[in-house]
Amino acid sequence: MLESTIWILLAGFGAGQCVKRLGAPGLIGMILVGILLGPEGLNRISPGVFANASELRKFAVMVILMRAGLGLDRDKLIQQGSVALRLGFLPAMCEAIAIAVTAMLLFQFSWTTGLLLGCIISAESPAVIVPGMLRLKNLGWGVGKGIADAILTGSALSDVLVLLAFSLLLNFHTPGANHSWGISLLPLQIALQIGLGVLCGYLATRLTTLLIKSTDWINTLIQEVLVVACLALLLVIGSEYLPYFSGYLAVMAFGFFLIERDPPFARRLRIGFNALWNIAEIILFVLMGASIQLNILGQSFLPGFLLLVIGLMVGRMVGWTLSTFRSNWTWKERLFLLPGNSAKATVQAAIGAIPLSLNIEGGDIILAVAALSILVTAPLGAWAIPTFAPKLLTQDPVDPTKVIIDRKTVLMAAVDTSDLVIPVLTKTAEIARRSHANVVVVHALQGDSTTAPKTLETQIHQLLLDVPHQFVVVKGAVSDSLLATAHQYQADEIIMGKKGHRPWQQVFVGSVSRAVLATSTIPVLLVESGRS
Repeated sequence: MLESTIWILLAGFGAGQCVKRLGAPGLIGMILVGILLGPEGLNRISPGVFANASELRKFAVMVILMRAGLGLDRDKLIQQGSVALRLGFLPAMCEAIAIAVTAMLLFQFSWTTGLLLGCIISAESPAVIVPGMLRLKNLGWGVGKGIADAILTGSALSDVLVLLAFSLLLNFHTPGANHSWGISLLPLQIALQIGLGVLCGYLATRLTTLLIKSTDWINTLIQEVLVVACLALLLVIGSEYLPYFSGYLAVMAFGFFLIERDPPFARRLRIGFNALWNIAEIILFVLMGASIQLNILGQSFLPGFLLLVIGLMVGRMVGWTLSTFRSNWTWKERLFLLPGNSAKATVQAAIGAIPLSLNIEGGDIILAVAALSILVTAPLGAWAIPTFAPKLLTQDPVDPTKVIIDRKTVLMAAVDTSDLVIPVLTKTAEIARRSHANVVVVHALQGDSTTAPKTLETQIHQLLLDVPHQFVVVKGAVSDSLLATAHQYQADEIIMGKKGHRPWQQVFVGSVSRAVLATSTIPVLLVESGRS
């Protein structure tokens, strides 16, 4: 198990980074590594890992759905509520019907077996869509109309519908089952799954806030993420024992209610779950690649590819058209649904092999087409979302309360050779440690000097030893050089010394300090020698 874990994490991470350097989505490299390490390749993954693959996938999907919930915008959801609701039902339903009809012609499937395949293929992948939509929200693409929020919510609702229909269709292949009873209860089941899922997410939010406010057990980011992740996993596992609510929808609602009740807490959780996703993403896509059976895939490649194209270009296009009918979306924004709402991966990997395991006729073909849908649409969707968003969507101002700001804080410390060096560097290091900031130390040469004193470099290294920093030497008018350097490095704050701190000197401020204070567009912190 440990050896397999090392192979999965290191090889998956390395391949993902290599593929990113080539301009493609990292998950392509992870899937290829999975194929290479799996039974079809070097066979370096132990059977124990495959035995627990479904549990690992649940954890990964929980992480991305929490990230999705923590990034939802209530105002945009209210604005696009009708579109989001229709996106949750119509595209998947239309695609499933189109695939069922095509499968009956290409593979001579029965109507129920064709719909079984249609339910598997029409499910949308949160593993691809959620990170893609969150990245668009971070950059501002389509956030004015809440397009990413509508797609995220629609995808979650879509998977509820698809999984319920899939379980019902499996009953049709079970002798003695009451099929008409199941069909008549399907609308009630869908409403129950959605309603109770949202309710469970709300109750989990109340429990979390109660734990945080009434106890002193939780006081670090790691502890907060630990408690929330365990509660979210409990929702997923609980839905298996009590199949009356959607566990995945409950997790997404959990994240949404957290940001509504306690935005500062939700912001901290985003940071923690982003870190968790870096690991979960590798495990998810490497195991996805390792589960692909290349021999069966080759036999069904051409008809399977044709089936995918028909399902996407006919079924989903009809569903998207109906979903955005009479909305305020432009034709370009509607066209974005083609790359933005088509990826298959997680659900197909989770349920694609079930018909074969139950000895349903055509189960091997269903598994092959499910694997093909992952190989074709997951990399394509991950590439197409960031590629076509700038061409089809408008870039709007970003709401910083709903996204993660990836840019590091940059502090600029201005130092000379006076006794103010140590107070300035000490204060800079103190702030940098609290805010996890990078530091740029600037020294302006004066007179005929050509290099900074060695003692200054030594002091900088000693006082900023555990802080990421760089030393920059500039020449010219001191105040102008400092401001130009702050602009060049996108500094968030300037920290510099102030001369003249005795009572009779308080009316004076050094000429450099005064010039920077008068002209700087970013905050300036003045540090005095010998004073706190």
